[in-house]
Amino acid sequence: MSEVKRHVVSAEEAGMRLDRWFKIHFPQVTFAYLNKLTRTGQVRVGGARARTNTRLEAGQEIRVPPLAFDTRPADAPRGDVKPFTAQERRLFDSMVLYEDKDLFVLNKPSGFAVQGGAKTHHHLDGLLMGLGAELGERPLLVHRLDRDTSGVIVIARRRSIAAALGKLFATRAVKKTYWAVVKGVPEPPQGRIEVALIKAKGPEGDRMRASREGEEEDEQRAVTFYNVLDRTPPVAAWVSLKPVTGRQHQLRAHMAHIGTPIWGDEKYGGLQGLPDGMDRKLHLHARRIVFPHPREGTVDISAPLPEHFLKTFKLLDYDAGRFAEGQA
Repeated sequence: MSEVKRHVVSAEEAGMRLDRWFKIHFPQVTFAYLNKLTRTGQVRVGGARARTNTRLEAGQEIRVPPLAFDTRPADAPRGDVKPFTAQERRLFDSMVLYEDKDLFVLNKPSGFAVQGGAKTHHHLDGLLMGLGAELGERPLLVHRLDRDTSGVIVIARRRSIAAALGKLFATRAVKKTYWAVVKGVPEPPQGRIEVALIKAKGPEGDRMRASREGEEEDEQRAVTFYNVLDRTPPVAAWVSLKPVTGRQHQLRAHMAHIGTPIWGDEKYGGLQGLPDGMDRKLHLHARRIVFPHPREGTVDISAPLPEHFLKTFKLLDYDAGRFAEGQA
């Protein structure tokens, strides 16, 4: 069993939020998991209970408890984890857009979960365990996509690369572009959405919403740039989305907030009035990612559109090849 770890906040980390610090040092720790650890008092800052939005001070000690994945080390797969089956190998190979000795960039299908849950047993993280048994070292998730969002996702082949990439993601050195088909047409056609988000409570607890007055302590800053690439008023628009921050459901909540939810989004009003011929799937695709390679050079990868997107583009007469790489 792993032991409690104690880390001292460096001068460079002063002023950083606790959740950002964890993203850099422990990229496998999801926000939900960190929230559980802080809520139960397992993570402490300066000997006191902390919240995910606690601002750190140089010299403070951060207590990190044994983490769930430390009992099943990411860099040493369990002996009972078997290598890929032939079907799993085909699935993984079909997703690979780029690979080198340090990382993979995959094109995740819509509907394929990144991590497991109470009712989710088939997921990318589990697939990586099988790959780890094959490679001798389990690859690690660097960031996440919602189950129903398709597109580019980066996987580190070992822990040191995951830590390096985690720092890049936390410092906004990674540029992400998403494509979406939304309900209606955003006005103005280009804009910046800066609306802090907070997790909804009650029956909508799996959704994010705009924070309200008095909720500043729990809110998460969220910023998204959008640009309308084509439109079919009043039914739909093809939109390019560039998140500055990376909050849960950020793009989905932001587009719903301005009155143009993403088509197929059951959580944010994207199924109401769905046009005939359009699939009931989330029309949100992680199209492109650009980031400095941890060793040298730049990784710049785009993911082809999934079938339900191509079907909708044909229905609405949008040309996916209209823009040269990097223009949208």
